[in-house]
Amino acid sequence: MIKTLRGIRHFSTAIAMKQAVSELCVTVPWGQIRGRVWGPDHGRPVLCLHGWADNSGTFNTLIPLLPKEWRYVAVDLVGHGLSSHRPDGVFYTFPAYLADVRRVLEALQWKRFSIIGHSMGGNVAGLFSAVYPEMVESLVLLDSFGFLPSAMKHLPGFMRRGVEEMVEFEKEKEERGEKVYMYEKAVERLMTANPTLSEQSVHILLERGCKQVEGGVVFNRDHRINLTNILRFSLEHSLEFQSRIQARVLVVLAEEGFKKVFSAPEQEKLMSDLLKGYTDQGGSVVIVPGDHHVHLNSPETVAQIVTDYLQAEASPQAMPWLFLDWFVPLYLLVSVLVLAGFGACLYFLEPGLQDAHKWSSQSAHRRPLVTHDENCSKDDDHSALI
Repeated sequence: MIKTLRGIRHFSTAIAMKQAVSELCVTVPWGQIRGRVWGPDHGRPVLCLHGWADNSGTFNTLIPLLPKEWRYVAVDLVGHGLSSHRPDGVFYTFPAYLADVRRVLEALQWKRFSIIGHSMGGNVAGLFSAVYPEMVESLVLLDSFGFLPSAMKHLPGFMRRGVEEMVEFEKEKEERGEKVYMYEKAVERLMTANPTLSEQSVHILLERGCKQVEGGVVFNRDHRINLTNILRFSLEHSLEFQSRIQARVLVVLAEEGFKKVFSAPEQEKLMSDLLKGYTDQGGSVVIVPGDHHVHLNSPETVAQIVTDYLQAEASPQAMPWLFLDWFVPLYLLVSVLVLAGFGACLYFLEPGLQDAHKWSSQSAHRRPLVTHDENCSKDDDHSALI
């Protein structure tokens, strides 16, 4: 079922509780994947993936309105924000982003988590949820359909165009160089390129989207993200991947966002089939007032919807992190007490066991049951936070 919401529950960002935010840095073979982290170490894990040409700052206004006891990791996808660019000659494709996400999860040691993805980040999230269905508990797509299908007949043309654009890009790279802007001009340029962004949102994105150089600022993002994606999915591909998703899915579409952009008959048919796939599998589709960046410009419009949906799924069976937090220590404590009591009874009831106890104690000193390697160090905040 698709719901259109016009009367949204609002609450001010001014009263949102401030949370400590730390920087994320994951080493990858060609550099680093950067991002930001909110919430306690053992909170419910939520991965946040931004849209094309944005960065993790896109969640700066939304996350403070979500439950503060959850653990949010918002990454700068490769080629965006403060993350490294791909090596020369390498294309930006969805399977490559999929591998990047897997590397981040390996560093975080997350086995099961939820994803909030906006726009292109939602497409990466949809693909990941299909390829690793056992890892994703909940999937929230913000103005995204989870996949971006193209008509089968267009796929060869997209591939050729992307290859040709890369060849031309590499020819002109040395001559082009980085264009330097005064900060005010960078703001103006970003607002012109993204009319849906408020001025405040532009400043937020530029915190990680540009860097200062002599004479002004340059944009951080890799110019290659502007090239045509050579590896596209047809509707048939998309529906097959979609069918593998085990997580319940919430799709939040903005009235003036992709719902309007993909209104041409051919595109609308592709997107309608995807939405039907989600609802047939028990997912929810909600339409809210706003534009493509509603989650950043007006986060209160979507915050409660996202919170209610994720909390409704947070049953004890779906929250292994909370279960382990109290069950494992309690189990160990009870086990120690039971063994200690049993040992004490044997000690006093069977005097002959005292000699055996002494012998075993001496043996234990000679041959420890557990060895500790001094070269091993404890994990420091997922080995990824700085």
